[in-house]
Amino acid sequence: MTHRMQRRNAIVFVAACGAVAAHPAVWAQAVALDTSYAAWEALLKKHARWLPDNKQGRVDYKGFMADRAALQAVLAQWSAVTPAAFAALSRADQMAFLINAYNGFTVELILTRYPNLKSIKDIGSLIQSAWKRKFFTLLGEERHLDWIEHEQLRPRYNDWRVHAAVNCASIGCPALRPEAFTAAKLDAQMEDGMRRFMADRTRNRLAGNKLEVSQIFRWFREDFEKGHLGVNKLPDVMARYAEQLADNAADHQRIRAGGLDITHLEYDWSLNDLGR
Repeated sequence: MTHRMQRRNAIVFVAACGAVAAHPAVWAQAVALDTSYAAWEALLKKHARWLPDNKQGRVDYKGFMADRAALQAVLAQWSAVTPAAFAALSRADQMAFLINAYNGFTVELILTRYPNLKSIKDIGSLIQSAWKRKFFTLLGEERHLDWIEHEQLRPRYNDWRVHAAVNCASIGCPALRPEAFTAAKLDAQMEDGMRRFMADRTRNRLAGNKLEVSQIFRWFREDFEKGHLGVNKLPDVMARYAEQLADNAADHQRIRAGGLDITHLEYDWSLNDLGR
């Protein structure tokens, strides 16, 4: 363990001490967060797969079901993290924690109905979507998936690449990576996720004189207009990933020049199940 890691873990330890002093029963759990996410990564390596194109991914939910006890043990560890311990983490560690939590609890949500569903939307209803269903505890309160994405990750951390990190259990969504997100690799992981997603012509492509891209860029347009990484508007995103959207230099230049119409493809909400 490096000096930097020791110092960071010590900060988490001290913060957790103050937060749980009045509740000794949760002491051991409160300081047990493994920021390498080794147990979660072991599950992902077994049950998350890149397809042969290395752009889309599928999830072996049947395999996750067999390992559900191990998954639930990981989720219980995350649920035990106190707000004070979380606040003591670095920005990158906080993001990695929230992204992993979103992805892990999404898998668990699918398993509550698997194999009797075709889409995550089947879990929701006209009254309450799957993403508004409170079914887990995080940072001391009962939460839903939208709380992680729309109340924490998007507004607090202002990095639009998070949309290629969180996975909504659907084919239209960027892939669930077969590895855990960690602070040390976070930037590279999010960038790699965006590049793979943008290179998948079923979801993003140049078609004649227009760009046909994912609904993600319509639903969350405001996230791409805040200046992060020099991106102030959707054409800036397309210019950044011109080489993924098209195959030849002339088309790359056309995309980077801007001015192309942008339309949005139909989103595929089918379950990203390896077995289907």
